[in-house]
Amino acid sequence: MTGKTVTSAVLLLIMGNLVATFCDAFIKAAGQDIPVFQFIFIRAVFTFLILIPFFRFVDWKAPLRGAKLHLLRGNLWILSSLLLIISLQVLPLATANAIFYTAPIMIVVLSTLIMKERLTSMIVLAVTGGFAGILIILRPSEFDWGILSALAFSFVLAINSLLIRKLPQGQTLLHGLLLTQLFALPFSFALCIWEGAAWNMDMVGYAIGSAVCSIGYSVAVMLAYRYVAASKVASAEYTGLLFAVLVGWLVFNETPDLWLGLGALFIIIPIVLMGRAERKNNLASA
Repeated sequence: MTGKTVTSAVLLLIMGNLVATFCDAFIKAAGQDIPVFQFIFIRAVFTFLILIPFFRFVDWKAPLRGAKLHLLRGNLWILSSLLLIISLQVLPLATANAIFYTAPIMIVVLSTLIMKERLTSMIVLAVTGGFAGILIILRPSEFDWGILSALAFSFVLAINSLLIRKLPQGQTLLHGLLLTQLFALPFSFALCIWEGAAWNMDMVGYAIGSAVCSIGYSVAVMLAYRYVAASKVASAEYTGLLFAVLVGWLVFNETPDLWLGLGALFIIIPIVLMGRAERKNNLASA
């Protein structure tokens, strides 16, 4: 499956989102009493080890180009991992994933504020719909640390995604991913030592499983978007919420309610409309 056709790209995204759901499921299954920073360090180590076969994509003439940026992204990865774990420990899998889908909206908002990109009526609709969707899913009376962590995770993820645009010209995404994970190791190790928890062998398998699934999702996304316009296939990303509902129901006995479905529609529909508007603009300018 090469991702060179729309059909294969869509299938890659569907498979990638299934794998990403299992990544979240591994983290949730690890339990609420795990030493969090130890878990993050193990996950960082195995993520880097899995990436070693991709060293051939490194530009060995300038292997550390953009080091400051990758150091920042690596430490943001640690922060996002912490927020992800907290949110998945507290929230149902589907609820957490529905909130995670606010990340694309945050990317658009941050692009407008920081990158000075044009503010359109579609962006306003997406932001309004996303905020309404969050309120519908969560109901203001139910806000807690899990919800705040999920929102903060989406925000950090949005920032890290925007920083990809600052990658040195000509540097491959895999090169950047390797450096980001490499620079995440020292600080995650320091936090693990600071935590001072006894070594927990029971959670190692969950950490490795989440690392493998995380890389699987990243590779699937890179292949899917490499040859095909994002606007043609991006809607396949929303299968992730369906998988989260199914896995949450089958594995964790979580029953989704009407509020989740309605709120998810408020979040996802504006994003889909933005993608269609972008595709129309691309066709008009072609």
